[in-house]
Amino acid sequence: MGFPLKTSMSEILALTKAGDLGGATALIRRSLTGEGDRETGRREPEFAGLALAQPDMPRRTAKPRAQPASPGSMEKYSFKSEHGTLDYWLYVPSTLPVSAPLIIMLHGCTQSAADFAAGTQMNVLAEELGLIVAYPEQSRAANAQKCWNWFRSGDQNKGSGEPALIAGITRAIMAGHPVDHGRIYVAGLSAGGAAASIMAYCYPELYAAAGIHSGLACGSASSMPGAFSAMQGKSTGKSGQNRDYVPIITFHGNRDSTVHPANSDQIHAIWATSPEISALRRVEGEGVSPGGKSYRTTALVDAENRSFAEHWEIEGAGHAWSGGSVTGSYTDNSGPDASREMIRFFLQHRR
Repeated sequence: MGFPLKTSMSEILALTKAGDLGGATALIRRSLTGEGDRETGRREPEFAGLALAQPDMPRRTAKPRAQPASPGSMEKYSFKSEHGTLDYWLYVPSTLPVSAPLIIMLHGCTQSAADFAAGTQMNVLAEELGLIVAYPEQSRAANAQKCWNWFRSGDQNKGSGEPALIAGITRAIMAGHPVDHGRIYVAGLSAGGAAASIMAYCYPELYAAAGIHSGLACGSASSMPGAFSAMQGKSTGKSGQNRDYVPIITFHGNRDSTVHPANSDQIHAIWATSPEISALRRVEGEGVSPGGKSYRTTALVDAENRSFAEHWEIEGAGHAWSGGSVTGSYTDNSGPDASREMIRFFLQHRR
């Protein structure tokens, strides 16, 4: 579809480069509608550095949510199957579209669901945009540091181990809540990012897109020693050849000493030979976040300017969620807003 803009794209890009992301967003909105946004409390994701197509944002409605959970709050559930038991926290906003997008968020090592929600501020965006967000929570019994076991062969395949449990949680939420089955996404940080990569690789029929922050490619390691080697960028992961491609957006600080930035390149490299990727056009950009962090972006876009793969490299950033809140761990609030940009990327894609 592209941009049906009534104003010059150069004006939008000028505002973006100047750091006035709110102004750029407002100009896009006015250009698309011919007037100001009539829905109070609704804000479109920002276009920080990339002139990409406006996603079809979910519209919040006044329809009450006919669910037992308290509106706008997180509640804890437990999922059990032949693969084991896994707890998860579910955030359902106070108002929803008739059919809402769902995001599965996978925390990093030592983190909890509440910590990850606070750091990424994903619940705030969910309330703003009408999204459902789930946070599977690793137990210390499964991993002493609460890491997802992305480096174990039994936790890297469809229908087994942790991937089967996470997919089971996803399907349970689909069955019990008003979820748009074509708009289900998965995202994670560090070990959670590696787990999100596995979910995208193993369940392309379930997830429409994935967001991986400071993570690793599926199959990067098959043992604990291999995990440490992979974290230093010494692995390539599985091949994506003959696999259904799931659009992926990655974020990585170029000073990350925990998971080498080369790992994000390897995530995208898995799919380099996929037919869906070969015909896309490469678009590069750069900018400075409101907090003063410089960043570079690379995207693969189609003829309609829809982005199918993106990589954000944040200058001077370490192992932390870009643009996150200091109320959570492993966050860098001076960087570009990874949460909002992930949602912007996700909502371009429907399974």
